[in-house]
Amino acid sequence: MSVSPQTRPKTSNPRRETIALMVPRESGLCASPKAFWRLCVANPDLRLERTDRGEVIVMAPAGSDTGWRNGKLTMRLGNWSDADGTGEFFDSSTGFTLPNGAVRSPDASWIVRDRWLAVSPADRKRFSPISPDFVVEILSPSDTLDDAREKMCEYIAQGVRLGWLLDPKSGLVEIYRTGQPVESLDRPATLSGEEVLPGFVLDLQGILFD
Repeated sequence: MSVSPQTRPKTSNPRRETIALMVPRESGLCASPKAFWRLCVANPDLRLERTDRGEVIVMAPAGSDTGWRNGKLTMRLGNWSDADGTGEFFDSSTGFTLPNGAVRSPDASWIVRDRWLAVSPADRKRFSPISPDFVVEILSPSDTLDDAREKMCEYIAQGVRLGWLLDPKSGLVEIYRTGQPVESLDRPATLSGEEVLPGFVLDLQGILFD
């Protein structure tokens, strides 16, 4: 006997399947801030960013070599930050909502403590609406130099005061500062936090070169 739509039994707990999803970096997918947050919550294993136009960018997980370098970077910045006490540091899993609406996740970042404390507890639980004072990006094999440079320029335009772009493959370092031309360095041994992070000197052994 057939079952009519009206009498067909309903399943209260339908089974959910997990499937592999192939998403290109330039996905063409656009999302509102709320929809982007829901997308990130539903896909915690994906590394996602959102442009100021609302386009979702899917980034490949960091390879072992990049993760190793990034770990040293975060550790050294964190050790200095804890000892200094004037600000807070963040790792590569942290997303920030910039003034232009983009959500970006620097490989490492730092914010003056008073500015961070001014962010409400509710906003801190999501992608905090604040531009870091300082950011670092390490170029990975899946990144292009043009895209990384565009992101660094966006950081500065949106209030970041100092940014470093590190390319372990070439040994190139580019320093971005507010209102100044980009400075390029070839395999420097250290980098100074200048007036943004007074007293911070980053040893680039194991980060920029082995």
